Amino acid sequence: MFFIRQRTVINIISKLPNTKTTIFTEMSALAREYNAINLSQGFPDFDCDPELVKLISKKMEAGHNQYAPMAGVPELNRIISNKIASAHQSVYDPETEITITAGGTQAIFTAIASIIRQNDEVIIFEPAYDSYAPTVKAFGGLVKPYEMAPPHFEINWDVVKKLISVNTKMIIINSPHNPTGRILNDTDIKELINITKNTDILILSDEVYEHLIYDENEHKSLCKYPELKERTFITASFGKLFHATGWKVGYCCAPELLMKEFRKIHQFQVFSVNAPMQYAFAEYLSKNDIFSELPKFFQEKRDYFRKLMSETKFTLLPCDGSYFQNVTYENITNLKDIDFAIKLVKENQVASIPNSAFYSKTTDYRSLRFCFAKKQETLEKAVERLIKL
Repeated sequence: MFFIRQRTVINIISKLPNTKTTIFTEMSALAREYNAINLSQGFPDFDCDPELVKLISKKMEAGHNQYAPMAGVPELNRIISNKIASAHQSVYDPETEITITAGGTQAIFTAIASIIRQNDEVIIFEPAYDSYAPTVKAFGGLVKPYEMAPPHFEINWDVVKKLISVNTKMIIINSPHNPTGRILNDTDIKELINITKNTDILILSDEVYEHLIYDENEHKSLCKYPELKERTFITASFGKLFHATGWKVGYCCAPELLMKEFRKIHQFQVFSVNAPMQYAFAEYLSKNDIFSELPKFFQEKRDYFRKLMSETKFTLLPCDGSYFQNVTYENITNLKDIDFAIKLVKENQVASIPNSAFYSKTTDYRSLRFCFAKKQETLEKAVERLIKL
């Protein structure tokens, strides 16, 4: 005798009902399917320093294979503190104000999770890295976007002021900016200080590309400004420093009052981060001045890619930082950016990111984002295909 078991209907109310698979995942999958050159997702196709790989093995063999301290390996936290003091003349206590995280995105998630409650409002600047808004919404927060437009993606702070209300709890800043390559200027800093002065508004400053800044411009880290530092979580990523995004190690810096709240969430989210890598990073950074080498290294790639792309029908937009070059394609087609990006993969075997994916209203300026953190031959091969358009 056979019994047919009736399936139980389980009702789930999604916290993110409108959230789909990220555009990065979609375009990278499409690139694999069509054997395309992947200039979409932001990762290098060149190796990190072999010395660092050897150091990680060395630390594993030395027995650093158990839980690291919750806040991070002390030696690494001290190096981060010293680096910030040297670069920005700002001091963070390595024991109470710096926490190692499982990548920059975890640092962003944890900072938002530690602060945002139901109906708290968060201002973000779009196009925006796609983790900000869903994380805010997952904790009941309300996203209030400010739309920046090409070619310069400037911020009208008078309009931003109108977004402020009694419920505004956080402003999320990203500089150098992903996806536009924009960097904060003196006016932006002045206006941000004025807007938050005498308020309880906190700031999340995503600075994962802080060392990828070009043309001798200065990175204006919010920790340089006491009025902003006192209310700011700063997030960063070692993946951008070491050309190893898959290792997923980053960190967060914040005043002790904020970091206490951050760690309450962090300890139950991941507790601690990959121990042998932390010990390896600490030893590596104690012997190598990688921070000062990165701007020149990536500016050469930016300049080379821009030179190659100038021979195509694309229009290059400014790029002051990050490792992304934005272009418009009004001289090529009137297709929507998502349709054109898919067409490029299928017909030209080059993958990019359509920038409408970074706007909550999918605003389409017919622009694409290309990642130039690639080998020279990769960039050459990609542009050879794009130049045929």
